[in-house]
Amino acid sequence: MVLGVLAVIAFLVIVFVLSGFRILMEYERAVIFRLGKYNREAGPGLIFFIPFIERPVKVDMRIKTADIPRQEVMTKDNISILANTVVYFRVEKPVDAVIKIEDFEYAVRQYTQTALRDIMGNSELDFVLTEREKIAGSIKEIVDAETSGWGVDIESIKIQEIELPAEMKRVMAKQAEAERDRRAVIIAADGELQASETLAKAARKLEVSPVALQLRTLQTIRDIAADPSEKIVLFLPSDFADLVGKVSKK
Repeated sequence: MVLGVLAVIAFLVIVFVLSGFRILMEYERAVIFRLGKYNREAGPGLIFFIPFIERPVKVDMRIKTADIPRQEVMTKDNISILANTVVYFRVEKPVDAVIKIEDFEYAVRQYTQTALRDIMGNSELDFVLTEREKIAGSIKEIVDAETSGWGVDIESIKIQEIELPAEMKRVMAKQAEAERDRRAVIIAADGELQASETLAKAARKLEVSPVALQLRTLQTIRDIAADPSEKIVLFLPSDFADLVGKVSKK
């Protein structure tokens, strides 16, 4: 009878001791509390705690991703936009992340939303659209300064999407079309200018060589005569009669 009781006690002791062992992965840490007070940090690998007296709280040290839902933001120039953001963060100090804040993941999301509204609310639309990296960097600085006290490090913040109102999209499309038309006009004008300069150079050369002018006239007549449907109108030079008279006298 005594041996049976001792065997049961020994079995319970063994179960009690074994229940205090845990295996933590390389990316995990355990914050152990003894009778409600912080005692130590343990892991990774095999750890031991006293059951019913100590309680471990496991913390994941890997980088986490938090999607900030799309929200409406009013820019400095009173234009309403929709912005979508993602935050990459990781626990740097497990003890602070467990003791100093109840839910650090929720807190990071909420604080990022607030910082996003503050930064974009103090920026004009053109800056928001062209300087996403700078805005994301400013948001990261604000959030990182606050979360560092929670034992959380903000790795990066990315602005995934900025959506404009429909009427603003139409205005920007018209502006882009007007800009394309303006560039086309400038290119056409440059082409006309270059062509006129080339013609002016050719005219000056033909002016000093009457024979070359006549040859060019004959070449033009030949090109026109290649098409039988074309009518040829000759514009003779004013001294053509004198030239004919000189030739006939000879």
